[in-house]
Amino acid sequence: MNEFPDIRLPIGVGVEKFIDFLAKHFSAFFDFIFVIASGSIKGLESLLLMIPWWIFIIIIFLLGWYFTSLYGGLLFSVFIFSIGTFNLWPETMTTIAVVLISVVLSLLIGIPLGILMAFNKALSATMRPILDAMQTMPTFVYLIPVIFFFPLGNVPAVIATIIYALPPVSRLTELGIRNVGQEVVESAQSFGSSTMQMLTKVQLPQALPTIMAGINQTTMMALAMAVVGSMVGAQGLGERVLFAINRIDIALGFEAGVSIVFLAIIIDRITGGIAERLQKHRRNVA
Repeated sequence: MNEFPDIRLPIGVGVEKFIDFLAKHFSAFFDFIFVIASGSIKGLESLLLMIPWWIFIIIIFLLGWYFTSLYGGLLFSVFIFSIGTFNLWPETMTTIAVVLISVVLSLLIGIPLGILMAFNKALSATMRPILDAMQTMPTFVYLIPVIFFFPLGNVPAVIATIIYALPPVSRLTELGIRNVGQEVVESAQSFGSSTMQMLTKVQLPQALPTIMAGINQTTMMALAMAVVGSMVGAQGLGERVLFAINRIDIALGFEAGVSIVFLAIIIDRITGGIAERLQKHRRNVA
């Protein structure tokens, strides 16, 4: 009596057929995306590797000093120098390139989407469950359809990272714009501001600290995908972690893992410092 009826909803089969349809009829489109994404990643990686290690450390120190404190700048410099002593410098630059490309693409898609959701309740109601699914579905599930469209490497990892990291910036962009005071909006309307003027000169500046929090979360989630992306051939620190797991190499696993932690701390503190400065600037202007 406790056995479930032998009923099967063929949802998975339908999704598989849809993926096969896309792979068959839109292969040229996915090839175009692969060429653009692959070229961008390789170009940024080459640029980062061209920078001498000591100049890169100085840049990190200055960013940390300006956006956090002198102690923060010194600490971040020690972190980056430590990564170099682990002989993981090229892998670190690759990881930074993949994360930056993923974050930029996530922002280019997520921020406009959040703006549209803030102005269109129907779109917001439609996108919320989709964003919920993108954020809560196990990340490994993303990798299955992605490898149908792209060869193994950094590109499928970027696509999977975008799917995982895009929801926070979209949600917080919508939230920031919706939370702009009604009196501020009405005041701008009374002066004859158009919808675009109100968006660019009133709502986005007011919502900027919230949007920056979304950018911070998107960046951190993109970095968290580094190890998962290595399972589809992504290079960088995640690849070294996966190699260490396969070889049961505790030393390499710890060094690669702590390098990712160092990058996460640096990115989190710097983006948080940028958000705090924007908030102070907005208060001073107000």
